[in-house]
Amino acid sequence: MNPRLAARALIVRDDKLLLVNATPEKGDGKWCTPGGGTKRDECLPDGLGREVFEETGLELDVGDIAFVSEFFDPPTGFYQVDIFFHCVPRSCDLPENWRDTASVVERRGFFTLAELRGMMVFPDCLKSGFWLTDGPSSPVYKGFELKK
Repeated sequence: MNPRLAARALIVRDDKLLLVNATPEKGDGKWCTPGGGTKRDECLPDGLGREVFEETGLELDVGDIAFVSEFFDPPTGFYQVDIFFHCVPRSCDLPENWRDTASVVERRGFFTLAELRGMMVFPDCLKSGFWLTDGPSSPVYKGFELKK
């Protein structure tokens, strides 16, 4: 089983984390940081920039790796490795006329730690608030998470 490699952005503004609705077609209310699978012909930062622009309308500068997590769904065999990067948007505001051309994301917004704790977010470790600091000097492995 080969894992899908994905890059995700940690974008923080005024102590709020940018999230997008992860699975609107399922209606399960799940949220995650913007990003997604990389293509064979692109490096992680380029793929992340493409995904974030599609999902939020923001252009960004990709910084250091913040952490790595793995996800596995036994019934489907879906296995993904997510690499999360600290990122800085080139504009402070989410474009009002944005629309996800891939029709994956319908909503996006900045959320406080208190709001995250009452939401279904992926990965669950986002609820710890580690993203409120500049992070450790080296990347952190957040472990293997099975679908619940």
